[in-house]
Amino acid sequence: MTTRRPDAPGRQALALFRGAPLGVRVHTRVRWFSAPFPAIAAALPATGRILEIGCGHGLFSAYAALAGPGREVLGVDIDADKIAHGRAAVQGVERLELAVAPDGEVPAGPWDAVVVVDVLYLLPADAQRQLLAEAASRLAPGGMLVVKEMGTTPRWKARWNAFQETLSVKVLRITEGSSFDFVPPETTAGWLTDLGLSVQAHRLDAGRVHPHHLLVARRGAGG
Repeated sequence: MTTRRPDAPGRQALALFRGAPLGVRVHTRVRWFSAPFPAIAAALPATGRILEIGCGHGLFSAYAALAGPGREVLGVDIDADKIAHGRAAVQGVERLELAVAPDGEVPAGPWDAVVVVDVLYLLPADAQRQLLAEAASRLAPGGMLVVKEMGTTPRWKARWNAFQETLSVKVLRITEGSSFDFVPPETTAGWLTDLGLSVQAHRLDAGRVHPHHLLVARRGAGG
């Protein structure tokens, strides 16, 4: 668990939610320890305009802003209640804004980076591809699209993740959604390549029970 302990920006981000309702506090703590936030944030540019799609309560958006003082971060989500709790928590954090956005809508850029963390699986495959295409179209020249999703292998990790998501989404209703579509990372990487982006794939599941995969796709400097 040592490598999962919050670093200084992580502790700051989690501390923002100390006054939030118990459910929000529990959710953000579990989210930190289950997701490799530092590795995702490290893939983002140190400066520039960053958009997070599907930010939930805004924990990762807050972490990205606190870990990169040169970043200007906007987090958007369709869940108005989560955004309300997030706004109350992060008020006072400079260069950070949280907002409600309709499903599938990508705010106008240009963005130096767009990051999507564990959101795509809640959409059908064709909607996932459409959202990525919309996000790519909003990138600035040289901008990047950073996608963290769950892989489909090894099978035992994929099965554990599917069970946990079923509990969170369909039973506890922590996250909005009704079905899952876990697309293999290589398929998603192919979509990004078809969009004209250069793609690097990274596995982040070493020592973890979830099959974390990270795709970092960059647009050419020429646009």
